[in-house]
Amino acid sequence: MIRILNAGDPALEQLLARHPAGREEAAARVREILAGVRDGGDQALCRYTARFDGINLAPEELKVKPEEISEAKKQVKGEFLAALAAAAENITAYHRRQLTNSWIEPGARGLLVGQLVRPLARVGVYVPGGTAAYPSSVLMNVLPARVAGVKEIAMVTPPDREGKINPHTLVAADLAGVTEIYKVGGAQAIAALAYGTQTIRPVDKIVGPGNLYVTLAKQQVFGLVDIDMLAGPSEVLVIADDSADPRHVAADMLSQAEHDPLARALLLTPDGRLAQAVKEELERQLNDLPRREIAAGSLASHGAIILTRDIAQAVDLANRFAPEHLELVVREPFSWLGRIATAGAVFLGPHAPEPLGDYLAGPSHVLPTGGTARFYSPLGVDTFLKRISVISCSREAFLEMAPHIIQLARVEGLDAHARAVEIRLDTSCRESEKS
Repeated sequence: MIRILNAGDPALEQLLARHPAGREEAAARVREILAGVRDGGDQALCRYTARFDGINLAPEELKVKPEEISEAKKQVKGEFLAALAAAAENITAYHRRQLTNSWIEPGARGLLVGQLVRPLARVGVYVPGGTAAYPSSVLMNVLPARVAGVKEIAMVTPPDREGKINPHTLVAADLAGVTEIYKVGGAQAIAALAYGTQTIRPVDKIVGPGNLYVTLAKQQVFGLVDIDMLAGPSEVLVIADDSADPRHVAADMLSQAEHDPLARALLLTPDGRLAQAVKEELERQLNDLPRREIAAGSLASHGAIILTRDIAQAVDLANRFAPEHLELVVREPFSWLGRIATAGAVFLGPHAPEPLGDYLAGPSHVLPTGGTARFYSPLGVDTFLKRISVISCSREAFLEMAPHIIQLARVEGLDAHARAVEIRLDTSCRESEKS
């Protein structure tokens, strides 16, 4: 069961380190799959789908047909459609606030600089599937792209053993505005999006979480295409004081522990009684949890309750850990917000559990994991935009800046750079003499 540690315990360093294991062998297999799809196209996709997903599909069956989406709409409940619509409204509204505009700023004596903001033309979205359904992942990846103005969104997701996509996932894709859906998953799906096949055209960027093979495939095709981030196991770190309800804290920790045996659920608190109460509550709530074995394995191997000196020390440790999800279940959570430097998303107060962000609040739930919140940001509108610099210059401004450009170019040993400026100076001098 979950451990209770003191903040100075050496075992805490292992929790903070998060060293991934067993990636070398998986990376070699991924390279083989990527090469297979690059060279074999649709036939390789179908071969890998049969091997890994247990379903034989012909190339013409890879793309989801409109009638499959129509049939899916008949299979989902009205309550689900209402929940989906509410989530979509909040997600869209939140991401509209992230939009940035192009700008041009005139400077002194005729120097003009600016920036064009343009959406990517075509993106690929990976959605986990097979025996599971993640319609929320569809919305959280696709809607920010739509707000950004992306015209073509190709979604890939593994089929089930009957060669079908979960109807909830299909309905979510249709609502969000996905333009193409393909029945393919795993590293082979990433290869298809990056290299293209006879059926799937290549994209400019690949987003969306997946298993280790998907993550490694994204890593290996980066450079040919862009990616959002390298996703790892789910994480939640709760900072709580004696005002927290142990039932709530335990439930929030389990909401991440049930994802994966490698998921991390941590509680940092200066209150010993809360620590013990949460440990007992975790054991009680585990008893009737359908994914009990997964959650129990996560808590035992990667979870911990850490006793800190005070809340300030807990915040310092949280900044070192850089968690995917950070909950501040303390009396005045907003008073601590200014000290948070590294986290994917911060949840403030007793009524903001992590699932609020997973489904309905508005920000995308595609967040940095594994400590990468130190330098990654959550998926958002900027994920799907590119910036183009704009530069213009009057004759007067050019003449004023030219000597500095020549000096810098000469120091760097780039004579052609300097001459590209000097030749214009000569031209300007001759024009001045003529006038």
